[in-house]
Amino acid sequence: MPPRRPVEPCGCAWPGCSAAGDYPAPEARDRLRSFRWFCLEHVRAYNLAWDYFAGMTGPEIEAHQRADTTWHRPTWRFGTRAAGHGPRIHDPFGFFDAAGEPVGPGVAPTVSRMMAVLELEVGFTLADLKRQYKRLAKAHHPDLNGGDRGAEERLKSIIAAYRYLLEHRAYA
Repeated sequence: MPPRRPVEPCGCAWPGCSAAGDYPAPEARDRLRSFRWFCLEHVRAYNLAWDYFAGMTGPEIEAHQRADTTWHRPTWRFGTRAAGHGPRIHDPFGFFDAAGEPVGPGVAPTVSRMMAVLELEVGFTLADLKRQYKRLAKAHHPDLNGGDRGAEERLKSIIAAYRYLLEHRAYA
């Protein structure tokens, strides 16, 4: 939101300047929404001399810049939550157990089901996924099976499994 101009016209805040103060500049780092009004010449000079990090040490500057990546909001590790901050995450695919820990060394139940549909083993690559999809799609295509409804349903599940594994990047 742009700064609001003063209701009454004001002069430049630069000492000894009598020009109109038409340009805002922040007063200080801790008052960024409070402005001093300058003429064009003096707002340029003020901005050139103003240092946001003045008075901060190197580690303080680095900590401030790191906090900027999350807009100075609190964050938590994925799958955890701060005490008293709402319910656990909704996990429809079963990636985490009741304690919020990732499900064992295997794969999530949905991924495992989709791998079974495509007859894939753990650790398959994108090339393996595409190769297996093409092989099964050709084998179960209704045109090659005399319009068999069972083959058509199997093909639909093969397509769904392929799309799911691609979308969730389940391959190695």
